Amino acid sequence: MEPDIPPLNDQQLREAFKLFSETSERLSDAYAELQGQVARLSAELAAANGELARRERLSILGEVAAKLAHQLRTPLATALLYVGHLARPGLAETDRVRFADKTLGRLRYLERLIQDMLAFVKGQQGRRTVFGVHALVDEVWLAIEPQAVLLDVRLELAKQGDDERIEADRQALQGALINLVENAVQASRAGGRVDFAVATGSAFVAFRVADQGPGIAEADRERLFEPFFTTRSEGSGLGLAIVKQTADAHGGWVEVESEPGRGSRFALFLPALGRPETHGGADA
Repeated sequence: MEPDIPPLNDQQLREAFKLFSETSERLSDAYAELQGQVARLSAELAAANGELARRERLSILGEVAAKLAHQLRTPLATALLYVGHLARPGLAETDRVRFADKTLGRLRYLERLIQDMLAFVKGQQGRRTVFGVHALVDEVWLAIEPQAVLLDVRLELAKQGDDERIEADRQALQGALINLVENAVQASRAGGRVDFAVATGSAFVAFRVADQGPGIAEADRERLFEPFFTTRSEGSGLGLAIVKQTADAHGGWVEVESEPGRGSRFALFLPALGRPETHGGADA
């Protein structure tokens, strides 16, 4: 049996209530102080994170600015050198034409660098339309074929399957494909061949580019799509980053296969909408 506990008298009840009240106040004060400390620590942590984020952004900005300056400095210095030659008195007409052509070439290269950088910064987010893929690859082929002729590279175009359509930012997609084909042409040796193909017939349209160039080392393949990474002496290092950015923005992806000495193969996959006769009211 439990022992009988005598009831508390009034004095004891008052003392117990007083003790309970004092204890409650101390607990409340301690809780308020703890809340204050948590709030202060949270504010300090947020400030520290904000400062860390700011420093990280500044670090990235500095890295980008340094790489941008490096990419622009060489062609700009070369263009200025050619312009200096043009100013020489008594320059022969053949030399004047040669230096003028070289100057224009460097300026066009600078323009391409700036276009690539602007495209990358903007994120390739433009107005989407619906269009057939065959006309798109024809446009890309026409844009690159003159360069291929100059480099003595045969550019073959193949259309595998029906002319299905996709919904995309046409300008951004065209730029991404031009980057892929141009890279392949520039990686090729004189007398080589680049195969450019579009394949339809499944849920995704596949744009494929294959070259017979030197291939890509395994260590470099892991960094191919990093902004500003390039293995060429000339190049912004943004071409493949733009390709991946475009694929991601349109719900697609990029695949690459390469082996040193055996060329490279890139494939860009984008969701298909279907053949033109099954859809109406869109761009051709």
